[in-house]
Amino acid sequence: MSEQAKRNKMAAKGLALLICAVAVGSAVYLTWTLDQAPRTDDAYVYADTVQVAPEVSGRIVEMAVHDNQSVRRGDLLFRIDARPYEASLAKAEASLHALDEEIMLTQRSVDAQRLGAKGAHAAVEKAQAAADQAADTLKRLEPLGGSDYLAAEQLDQARTARRSAQAQLQAAQLDAARASAGIGGVDALVARREVIRAEIALARLNLDYTSVQAPFDGTVLNLKTTAGQFAAAGHPVFTLLNTGRWWVVANFRETELEHIRTGEAARVYVLGTQSRRFDAVVESKGIGVFPDDGGGEVAGLPRVPRSINWVRVAQRFPVRMLVKDPDPELFRLGASAVAEMRPAAESSSH
Repeated sequence: MSEQAKRNKMAAKGLALLICAVAVGSAVYLTWTLDQAPRTDDAYVYADTVQVAPEVSGRIVEMAVHDNQSVRRGDLLFRIDARPYEASLAKAEASLHALDEEIMLTQRSVDAQRLGAKGAHAAVEKAQAAADQAADTLKRLEPLGGSDYLAAEQLDQARTARRSAQAQLQAAQLDAARASAGIGGVDALVARREVIRAEIALARLNLDYTSVQAPFDGTVLNLKTTAGQFAAAGHPVFTLLNTGRWWVVANFRETELEHIRTGEAARVYVLGTQSRRFDAVVESKGIGVFPDDGGGEVAGLPRVPRSINWVRVAQRFPVRMLVKDPDPELFRLGASAVAEMRPAAESSSH
């Protein structure tokens, strides 16, 4: 073999070794990157939703939105017939007015009763004075009884006057007691007034509830009714999607969870528009899923299948990622997505 052939052979061997080294290095780097920045295409787009249901029952007289329409916070969604609730409010307000009139008339009667009681007490004081005077007169005349200075008839008259004054005093005291006992009050009516005021407040609240408004910026979903439909309180009419907050639930293998921490940066994109990437942040990691193979209980006993899997498939756990500055035109509830964690160095730079 010539010297040139030997050199060519050595060069070819060196090139092969270099290629092998590069391949091994690339594999090691790729493995390290996947460990430090896991990636999954088992991810889906989610957003907050509420079931829009009226607080009061009634027939829908106006449906102000249509399916898949975007709305702003405070926009009218639909209106319920307000006439029954307007009538309830008017009735409660009329009851309050009537009660106020009753309280005024009752107060006048109470004032008159109090004046009558004062007059009765004054009569008691007058009768008491007359009785005291009659008693004093009799007390002065009794020592003179049987003498020439006082006739027996005068003494009898004094005794009679005393008894009469005592009777008049007792009668006046009974009249005063009856007058005091007859004094009424308006406390019970005032208490009823507070009850009616509460009924008025509730009637006004129910009247306000006949207009259902959007609680946030969003999109109307699954609207399948219109004006004329009877809506029951607490029963959903349609769904409202909150377009101001989107997140991606990405299912990572359990072997990758140790490299994913709450608060770390991530990047997501939806399959419908792969050219747009969106920054995200890990909000939480799932701590439990129902195992498809094995586990569970039957009649209170552990259930363990008899089959043996020679190839163990890593379980997946959901990781919730909040999307920063999402584009509502691109994100759709339930859309497929891809999520990838950022390397630690890249995360720290942001």
